[in-house]
Order: sequence, then C-alpha cells, then structure tokens
Amino acid sequence: QVQLVESGGGLVQPGDSLRLSCAFSGITLDSFALGWFRRAPGKEREGVLCISKSDGWTKRRDSSQGRFTISRNNAKNTVYLQMNSLTPEDTAVYYCAADYRDDADCELTTNEYDFWGQGTQVTVSS
Repeated sequence: QVQLVESGGGLVQPGDSLRLSCAFSGITLDSFALGWFRRAPGKEREGVLCISKSDGWTKRRDSSQGRFTISRNNAKNTVYLQMNSLTPEDTAVYYCAADYRDDADCELTTNEYDFWGQGTQVTVSS
C-alpha cells in the first residue's frame, strides 16, 4: 500500500520559514518525479515545485517561488519543501505527490501525478 504523509505545517508569522517533509512508503522513489502542490482557500490546487527522479533537476511555477526550494532524499524516502520569507498569500494546504516517469523530467500539472498525500495546513498570519 502506497502512503505519502506530509508533516511540518503550522501557523507562522509573515517572514518566517517552514520546512515541510513528505515521507513515502510502498514505492521506490528512484522511478518517480516528486512534486509539491498547494490549494489556497477558494482556489484550485496548483503546482509549486517539482524535482526529477534522477539528476535533481527542478521546476517551479513562477519566480515568486524563488523563496521555496525542493529537495529529495531517496535513501530516506522523503521529499522536502523549504519555504522562506512566507507571506499570507502562501496560506494553503500543501500536498506532496509522486509521478511515475520514464524520463528525467517533472511537471507541475496535477493530473500527471499517481500518488498523493493528505496535505498539511500552512497558515501565515500576524
């Protein structure tokens, strides 16, 4: 059984940092691109960052996410999202996801992904 479990969310103040973690079980991460997505209140789920399965190549949705960094540790079956200089606009439920791929690419479209976590709430408020 495949499980993805996010952790590290919470309530923080503007300007703070958070690191989200996503622990995988039931799959071997070597064959999967990994992604972080988020859904803000009243909005559609959107891609934030993804990372390829092999060489660590990453893609971000737009330059505003230069504050965010994705990384992976296949030996620990974990993917991370480091978020710095958080703003209230970053408030959302954050999801990790895994996309089985034959190539060394990653995408930020939700329907590419095969497995999803349940999400972790991040709230940025003063």
